[in-house]
Amino acid sequence: MLETIEKLLILQDRDRRIRRVNGELAHIEPERQMFKTRAAGAQSQLESAKNRVKQIESDRKNLELEVEGKKQLIAKYANQQLQTRKNEEYRALSHEIEMCKEEIFKIENREIELMEQAEAAQKEVVRATQALAEAKKSMEEQLAQLGAREENLKKELQDLTTNREELAAAVDEGARARYERLVRNKGETVVVGVQHGVCGGCHMRLPAQVMVSCQAQQELVTCTNCGRILYYSHDMDLAVAE
Repeated sequence: MLETIEKLLILQDRDRRIRRVNGELAHIEPERQMFKTRAAGAQSQLESAKNRVKQIESDRKNLELEVEGKKQLIAKYANQQLQTRKNEEYRALSHEIEMCKEEIFKIENREIELMEQAEAAQKEVVRATQALAEAKKSMEEQLAQLGAREENLKKELQDLTTNREELAAAVDEGARARYERLVRNKGETVVVGVQHGVCGGCHMRLPAQVMVSCQAQQELVTCTNCGRILYYSHDMDLAVAE
């Protein structure tokens, strides 16, 4: 195999590894934010559950005040009954007292409902508290793993980049310029083999003269269709597939 091709294949493999590492690094921060968002969601659920408990307690206290107010009215009406001598007024006051007692009965039923809701809300607080603890623990573990992974990837990228510069410097300037131009236009696979008479990049059939030039391994040969750099090795079959 042409020495320049060998160097380009090594450079191409190094560039692929650099892209892979860069791709993994690009996913680190989104993953980090995802775990933080999960923990924040668990925190929000706990706060919501706590607020629900507070609201129920506030509603219950308001009902207690309503009951106390109704009882004071009953006492007031009863006192007025003792002072009145008119039957009609007495009956009216009795009616008001009964109305107050009915309201108290309704309020007390609502208090019972709130007590049941408060019990359920307290259970939700306990559940949300546990969920938050688990979410925080998981987040801390995942963030630690991501941090270690990020450091390893950065170190690997630094080593690969340094080595890449050495590999690129070893390639003929003209061949390197052609390779890098192809990478910008075609992506990471620009040095491709010839198999069964077709380009390993665009998979189009190659002219016979191009395949002969590849086999001769005397110069850089490019695909007449896509422009990729072609190479041939003895394990490849040049025969056109039927």
